[in-house]
Amino acid sequence: MKIKRKIIEIDESRCDGCGNCVVACAESALKIIDGKAKVISDHLCDGLGACMGDCPQGALSIVEREADEFDAEAVEKHLEALESTGASNEKLACGCPSSQIQSFVPASACQCGTGECSSETTGTGSMLRHWPVQIRLVPANAPFLKGARLLVAADCVPVAYPSLHRDFLADHVIMIGCPKFDETNAYIDKFAEIFKTADISDVTVMAMEVPCCSSLPVIVQKGMEKANVVLPLRKITVSARGEILEEEK
Repeated sequence: MKIKRKIIEIDESRCDGCGNCVVACAESALKIIDGKAKVISDHLCDGLGACMGDCPQGALSIVEREADEFDAEAVEKHLEALESTGASNEKLACGCPSSQIQSFVPASACQCGTGECSSETTGTGSMLRHWPVQIRLVPANAPFLKGARLLVAADCVPVAYPSLHRDFLADHVIMIGCPKFDETNAYIDKFAEIFKTADISDVTVMAMEVPCCSSLPVIVQKGMEKANVVLPLRKITVSARGEILEEEK
């Protein structure tokens, strides 16, 4: 039955499909479809707006209009169905099946199936312990962020610096992005939210020597300032040839 009530409305011109609102919606009433967040069914949305604060673009608002009445029983069945298929409101449904939040233990050379270790193989496996890694896709409430040592890297760094996995990823959670092509204020807001909620231990920022990368440490620092926290911060500059040019604490 349709009634006049409050419900979430999404401004698609402002939505960038980051998926933060999908994670924040306890009823899983939101989904990313064709790169934009959408309310999948009016009767699943309670209209309380818990998802609004998680949108870096301010694309969500509460409006009052004719809509199907909120159905708590239908929500329960909807969540049970998602759970049974392995989906959940932690899934960032941004059109890519690999966008589900994951935490895992990196396989060592001894776990590769051979049962043998050697100097040639030790340390060559991936040390990545979580997914996703893009700054825009990692929600502030991701479990792998809790108490983490955070590594923020320009997305050219893993290509230029060949020992990133061995030297950093074994004990860090990584987030990558491009300060030139992505929205600076959205990055600042994302880091501020993370620093407020995730109890980050310390931060290392790795940027390339090119000028467009120089803003990445500043972005992270502004995120700290906005969150009103002070954390140990290490800044590392990498050359295009894969050498560490400068390290500052």
